[in-house]
Amino acid sequence: MRILGINALFHDPAAALVIDGHTVAAAEEERFSRRKHGKRPLPFSAWELPEKAAAWCLAEAGLRPQDLDAVAYSFDPELARPTEEMGLDDPWDHLRLMYARQAPGFLATALPGLDPDIVRFVPHHMAHAASSALAAPGAETSSVLVLDGRGEATSHLAGRRVGDRIEPLYGQQLPHSLGLVYEDLTEHLGFLRSSDEYKVMALASYGTPRMLGELRRHVHPTGDGGFRATGVPWSELCAPLRPGEAWTQAHADLAASAQACLEETLLDLARWLHGQTHDSVLTMAGGVALNCVANSRIAREGPFDRVWVQPASGDAGTALGGALYLAASGGDRTEPLAGADLGRRWSDAELEAWLKTAAVPFERPADVAETVAEALAGDQIVAWFQGRSEYGPRALGHRSLLAHPGRSGNLERLNDVKGREQFRPVAPMVLADRAGEIFDGPMPSPYMLFVHDVAEEWRERIPAVVHVDGTARIQTVDPVGEPLVARMLGAFEERTGLPVVVNTSLNTAGRPMVDDPRDALECFGSSPVDLLAIGPFVVRRGAFFAGGQPDAAGSEETLPSRGEGFAAAGVVPGGAAPA
Repeated sequence: MRILGINALFHDPAAALVIDGHTVAAAEEERFSRRKHGKRPLPFSAWELPEKAAAWCLAEAGLRPQDLDAVAYSFDPELARPTEEMGLDDPWDHLRLMYARQAPGFLATALPGLDPDIVRFVPHHMAHAASSALAAPGAETSSVLVLDGRGEATSHLAGRRVGDRIEPLYGQQLPHSLGLVYEDLTEHLGFLRSSDEYKVMALASYGTPRMLGELRRHVHPTGDGGFRATGVPWSELCAPLRPGEAWTQAHADLAASAQACLEETLLDLARWLHGQTHDSVLTMAGGVALNCVANSRIAREGPFDRVWVQPASGDAGTALGGALYLAASGGDRTEPLAGADLGRRWSDAELEAWLKTAAVPFERPADVAETVAEALAGDQIVAWFQGRSEYGPRALGHRSLLAHPGRSGNLERLNDVKGREQFRPVAPMVLADRAGEIFDGPMPSPYMLFVHDVAEEWRERIPAVVHVDGTARIQTVDPVGEPLVARMLGAFEERTGLPVVVNTSLNTAGRPMVDDPRDALECFGSSPVDLLAIGPFVVRRGAFFAGGQPDAAGSEETLPSRGEGFAAAGVVPGGAAPA
């Protein structure tokens, strides 16, 4: 079966294509539209669809809309109830539900030729569950735990996968929601809700959980697989912050208390689920599953032998989950994910055409991995653009900013480059066979979804990637799956003795991660990055701004004047530049 998955209703609109149980392509709309998270999660934006992402997924497989067997829409309006009945304050939610009911017609308009009758509504949390349970390797019999802000009428699903079937065991009814409580805290601390929750997790490391007792009165497990989570009096605990205001120790302590309360509740839910299933493997999805500190505690203290978290655990992942759910329901055997690199890619010839069209001076070294390792060893910051872009919020060695981990000042330097708060950590990528001697935590960790304690003897050797609490959110690199990244890490270790490189997302604050060559060149040109490694080519900052330098073919090129550039040259964002 050829199935297109669509996530659209709340936030992070995305599309995914599954053919005969195999995941062919997946991407968030923000990578095409350049709007962070695609849109804000408001009822008035619920009609917006991931049109560009969906069209690209089909083009990647050479399909037309009429070639599809089914479209999975990851929300079922028939399961929803009026918000006043659920205890939610959202008077315009009926508008969201109206748009959801009209989704088949909207999709047929967005994808001409699509038969609206093949659109199927998949329950939101079942789509989350399928994105993890049906995509995890070695999880044919496993438990699955989903937690987020909200679905149709619940905020949580606990279940079990047996073969290609998922059996729900419990769902927490709204208004109780761990995700919504964390969103409320995010807004209380002056950050953008449904966007900046990861900042609260980072800030928590600077505090102590002295308000935990009070929070437990409002957020706690109920012992039957569910929980209570609503009505936290945030302002009584700590004064709110306006956006941009400086945080105080009280704000950090509140974040730490909420983080500890979340972890306690999640641990109880995991233990209850294990008591029902006695499985050895737990898979997780939903926005709360992006809380890598909580994930690590579940892996460390929970009853499961292995915990696997879907790399696009937020709502974007429901596009994949919906498609996998329909594939399994239709009799296809679903295949586990081989990696998160499911987005757009360009051939070497296409990248060269982009660079020539942009009149950018570039080189083609004998080995880009060696050239980048040399630059990193010399304490340069490198923009790394290689292969297919990642599905999900983590940069995993395809759209990354790289730096030397042994220079403590590189944390501040990178946060300045990206224009973000200085309390935010950056992450290390490390060769998989060396990770165990440096980091203690769940291994392997290819998707940066757990935190690891950094060995005492290594903390002074790689200070840029060690958070204030002595941990790091690592990415382990397997040479089989990521040969180029592994070769770069090996070359860097030869020069420095460190098998670790700083890896953070290739973007600046408030903007989506770089996805296509135009994005890479714009980011490189507007931020103090020393080297751009794009495919087998490199662009050096000095040459980039000098202009008139010979390109790889030896011809003189000049930078385009203001008002010219890609659009004037006829470059198409989703494909190659004209030759």
